[in-house]
Amino acid sequence: MIMSRIEAPSDQAPREQAAGNLTDRLLAGLPAEAVLTDPDITASYAHDMASFCPAGAPAVVVLPRTVEQVQHVMRTATELRVPVVPQGARTGLSGGANATDGCIVLSLTRMDRILEISPVDRIAVVEPGVVNAALSRAVGEHGLYYPPDPSSWETCTIGGNIGTASGGLCCVKYGVTAEYVLGLDVVLADGRLMSTGRRTAKGVAGYDLTRLFVGSEGSLGIVVRAVLALKPKPPRQLVLAAEFASAADACAAVCRIMEGGHVPSLLELMDRTTVKAVNDLARMGLPETTEALLLAAFDTPDPAADLAAVGALCEAAGATQVVPAEDAAESELLLQARRLSLTALEAVKGTTMIDDVCVPRSKLAAMLDGVERIAAKYDLTIGVCAHAGDGNTHPTVCFDAREPDESRRARESFDEIMSLGLELGGTITGEHGVGVLKKEWLAREIGPVGVEMQRAVKQAFDPLGILNPGKLF
Repeated sequence: MIMSRIEAPSDQAPREQAAGNLTDRLLAGLPAEAVLTDPDITASYAHDMASFCPAGAPAVVVLPRTVEQVQHVMRTATELRVPVVPQGARTGLSGGANATDGCIVLSLTRMDRILEISPVDRIAVVEPGVVNAALSRAVGEHGLYYPPDPSSWETCTIGGNIGTASGGLCCVKYGVTAEYVLGLDVVLADGRLMSTGRRTAKGVAGYDLTRLFVGSEGSLGIVVRAVLALKPKPPRQLVLAAEFASAADACAAVCRIMEGGHVPSLLELMDRTTVKAVNDLARMGLPETTEALLLAAFDTPDPAADLAAVGALCEAAGATQVVPAEDAAESELLLQARRLSLTALEAVKGTTMIDDVCVPRSKLAAMLDGVERIAAKYDLTIGVCAHAGDGNTHPTVCFDAREPDESRRARESFDEIMSLGLELGGTITGEHGVGVLKKEWLAREIGPVGVEMQRAVKQAFDPLGILNPGKLF
C-alpha cells in the first residue's frame, strides 16, 4: 500500500485524506502534544546517524508516555495497515531507526522513568527512554553497577541499546546488553501486551523470548519495560597506556593478555590514524609517533599489580613505552581520548562510515593489516579503534560526502572491510546492528536457510509486516 502511494504521486488528495484519518485515529487515544504532524518537525525524526542509508518521510511522529498509549498506536497501525518505526535517541549507526514513507515514527524517549532499583535482587526496572548514563548514575547511588556502556552512553537510551544489543568499552569483562536483560514487557504488532523472562536470578521456563527481542531492532515488538540485571559497583579502575611500533605487536600483546588469564575491565586499541585525529581535535598530547596505542584497565582490589603484570606482557610483545596511570583522574583522561575517537575521525573529512566488524582475537592483527591495505587501495583515510579484548573493530572510513567519486570509494571500501571480516571468521556487526546498511551482508553471513528461518520468526510476531519494515532482511 505504501509503495503504491510512492509510485503514484498524482494521488495527492487520497494521500492527504489517509494521513488525516491516521492522525484523527491516533488523537483518539493520545494527547495532542504527543502527535506531531508538521513536516518540518517530523523530518528531524527521519533517520539515525548512519551514512548511505535511505530514509523516508514519516506521516506522523508519536511520543507516548504510557504503555496504554503505545498499545493504542499499534492497534491503530494494525487496523489501518500503516508501518511503524520505533525510535530511541537515534544514535544508531546502521539506519535501523530510519523512517519509511508514510510511516508512524514511534519515539519512546518520553517513556523515561526508572521504575525500581532493588539492591537485594540486584535489578532495575526501567522504561525504554531512560538514558544509559542516567541509569548508571542512579544505580551507582545504591552501590550498584549497570555495565553496558556504549560510547554514546550520555545520550543513547536503554530501549535503543536493547534493540541493537549494543556493547561498549567494558564488554571484555562484563559482556554486552543481552547478558543484562532478564525480562521485558513488549507491545506486539496488534497491540497486545506480552511479558517475557523474569526478575529472578535463574529461570528457564519455555523458549527464551527475551533474548529473541534483544537485537531485533524493533522488528518484532515494542519494548515498553525492561528488567535489567545489576552488579555490585566495582572499585575505580586504573588505566595503562602502551605504545607499539606496529599494530601487529599491539595485537600480539592482546593475545598474550587474554591467553595469560587476565580479566581487564577494558582493553582498547587505537591505530595511528585515530591517535592523530584525536590530537588534532582535542590536543590530547597522545604520542603520534606510535603505530598503535593499547589501553588496558583493571577495576580489581589491586589494579596497580594487575597493570604491572599486563605492562610486562606488553613489553614482551614489543611495546616501546608502557605508562600506567597514577590515579583515577589520569585514567579518565586516557579513556576520554578513546571516547573521542569516532568524533575525531568524523572531523577529518566531515563524514564517516563506521563499521563494527568483530573477529576472533587471534585474527585481530590480520583484520587491521587488511584494513590498511584497503585504505591504500581506495586512497582513503580509514582509522581503526577497537574493543580489542573481544575482537570488535571499528574501521571508520573518512570521506567528503560532497565528492561523488570519494563517496563511491568509501562505500566500496566499507563492503571490502565487511568481506574481510567474514573471511577471517568474524561477523558483520558486533554491536551496531544490521538496520538498512548491512542487509545484504546479513544474508551472506547467515545463509539462505538462516534468512528463511528468521523471516519465519518475523512472520509469527508481525504477520502484516508493519514493524520497522525494510530492516534486517
